[in-house]
Amino acid sequence: MPGPAGDVAAPGLAEDAAALRRALAESDGAVVVGHSYGGTVMAEGADHPSARHLVYITSYLPEAGTSQAEIMAEEPDPVVVEPGPDGALRIAGYDPETFGRRFWQDLDDDAARRGAWERVTAQSAAAFTTPTTRAAWQGVPSTYLVCVRDGSTSLALQRRHAARATASFDLETGHHPFLSAPEAVAERLVEILGAVREA
Repeated sequence: MPGPAGDVAAPGLAEDAAALRRALAESDGAVVVGHSYGGTVMAEGADHPSARHLVYITSYLPEAGTSQAEIMAEEPDPVVVEPGPDGALRIAGYDPETFGRRFWQDLDDDAARRGAWERVTAQSAAAFTTPTTRAAWQGVPSTYLVCVRDGSTSLALQRRHAARATASFDLETGHHPFLSAPEAVAERLVEILGAVREA
């Protein structure tokens, strides 16, 4: 997505959703997978005939008219973001160790933890403050993967959004299951792909 580019002038939700629609336009049938903020992008951009199924990984299925900031405000202990000198929003109050305890507490590979921290970047405020205008999940079958041990997106908030999906499954992982339990994620995605092909 173009949004996580690390400066205040970077594209936001509208541009991220447009990029998704362009990718879908090049497909004759896709399973779209979104993690965290990616679910908000899917809500805005996956209302496309090529979108056959939506997969949300510890993510969000917002109603139209909802911004990412509004979703995050529902958290009892939200991750704090603040503008940097350039105005772009950055995670605030964390170092590699404390960030790892919240986001990667189930990731044992130190090199992977360091690499993930190095890829944490800023986003434009528009990614957080722009309300959605669509809710693609209302018209496309969807599956929600609930990450039960997530220290970032609360289980209660995940359950609320998972209730909007067609189906949901629990993973005993933190916020990044594709890093800590890639086999479990791949197994579920293969099942979904098989079901979509048979439909």
